[in-house]
Amino acid sequence: NFCQFSLNSVLATAKVTPAVNYYLTHVGMGLDPRGLRSFGEAKGIRTFAYGALGEPGPNKELLQNPIVNKIAKEHGVSPEAVAVRWVLQSGAAVSVRPTVEFGLGSAACLPKTEENKNKNTRSKCDQGLAERAASFQWELTGTEMSELSALTSPNDNPTLFS
Repeated sequence: NFCQFSLNSVLATAKVTPAVNYYLTHVGMGLDPRGLRSFGEAKGIRTFAYGALGEPGPNKELLQNPIVNKIAKEHGVSPEAVAVRWVLQSGAAVSVRPTVEFGLGSAACLPKTEENKNKNTRSKCDQGLAERAASFQWELTGTEMSELSALTSPNDNPTLFS
């Protein structure tokens, strides 16, 4: 989760170039948030994105965006699936949350324990993970990628935590 300045500091002393830079990337930030992707990839550092749905919680502006929702409807998928597919199709690796029920310090998915066995969270999480995995089974058109890439909001800081 390095900004360009921090990456330069690491590269000045590192004996091994980092393989990936893990930072916030989602629809509304563009394909090259603050030049971070092009800077890293020019140095052989690939993008590993988190926050495809927003961070530290799901971003309502992103998930309720009319363009995102129009594309979701056309493909018969959720807005969340469109957001994840956009990151994947842009060439970045992506880590995902299985549900939209998360926030700073909270998540709907609970470990399988005796205490949690009667809570209906596992099925939601399993279903969400299946939906995220299905993002590899369909593609956005070139026009859809262009529409999503042109969105300028929500435009978050890709290195939110650095």
